[in-house]
Amino acid sequence: MMSRRTSIPLRIGKVTVGGGAPIAVQSMTKTDTRNTKTTINQIKELEECGCEIVRMAVPDKEAAEAIPTIKRQISLPLIADIHFDYRLALAALQAGIDGLRLNPGNMGDRKQIAQVVKAAKEREAPIRIGMNAGSLPATFKPQFPMAERMVDMAMEQVKFMESLDFNLIKVSVKAFDVLTTVQAYKMIADKTPYPLHLGITEAGLPRAGAIRSAIGIGILLYQGIGDTIRVSLSAHPCEEVFAAYEILKTLGLRQRGATLVSCPSCGRAEIDVVRLAQEVDKYLEKVAKPIKVAVMGCVVNGPGEAKDADVGIACGKGKGAIFKKGKVIGTVTEEKLLETLITEINSL
Repeated sequence: MMSRRTSIPLRIGKVTVGGGAPIAVQSMTKTDTRNTKTTINQIKELEECGCEIVRMAVPDKEAAEAIPTIKRQISLPLIADIHFDYRLALAALQAGIDGLRLNPGNMGDRKQIAQVVKAAKEREAPIRIGMNAGSLPATFKPQFPMAERMVDMAMEQVKFMESLDFNLIKVSVKAFDVLTTVQAYKMIADKTPYPLHLGITEAGLPRAGAIRSAIGIGILLYQGIGDTIRVSLSAHPCEEVFAAYEILKTLGLRQRGATLVSCPSCGRAEIDVVRLAQEVDKYLEKVAKPIKVAVMGCVVNGPGEAKDADVGIACGKGKGAIFKKGKVIGTVTEEKLLETLITEINSL
């Protein structure tokens, strides 16, 4: 059993973060915030696929003014992503945003930050100190390793906010390099009690980015570090949510949605196992219940290798066996394998 780092709990809208609460799954809209219709639609898509906190870019005054319209039509907690201009943070708070993400790498004027902190405190809106390696000023402690530099800058911001009697703080120290990211989070986890938001920034396209994120986020979660996660992919944000839940499910930290067990196929397979597994996986996208489904290519792997699956199929030449919890309950022709398996999935 993994022992999680103890952190101070805070609330972002209706979601509790830290303090032993379930690790929250976060994503970010990839729409033009000023286009309220498309932004609202994407947030609703994210909610349907299991996202629990959503962040959106607020690059200008018009985007900040769109917040009330968006908020009225969604139920997820909404975070404003602010860079460079503190006035946008003030406008977002005035518009009713649930929380802010500020990057100390591009917003360092303490008088300006103090104004934002004062307004956030009045509205009880948490602030994430979101430090990214790519935005770290070149002049900030250049003689030190990147991880240490990120942590030091983030901690300077933490201490400044604390000096203003503000403690609704969440922290992230993300980089593209996995080892740098892991090192930074391990360092800051020992320096502050606030919740930590995990991610590998700009992780890339889904094939490589999901692997990169799973390794970095997975290492930290296994060590008990992390209260919220986002998998940053160059893809639809629902892909990020799916990848995040797969990481959490693999570590036994959250259970949402179906898990597909499928053999890789080999020369023993007498039907197209890969195609069948892909069709089953597509269907399972809309299954929220945490069930395990198996698609096995022959009697060598199934049902024995997948005996703990709630339901599965073991394929043979022109036919396949349907099994539940390792026990065969029937045999059907190849043409009816997918249809029968879906019927059994629905019966669960």
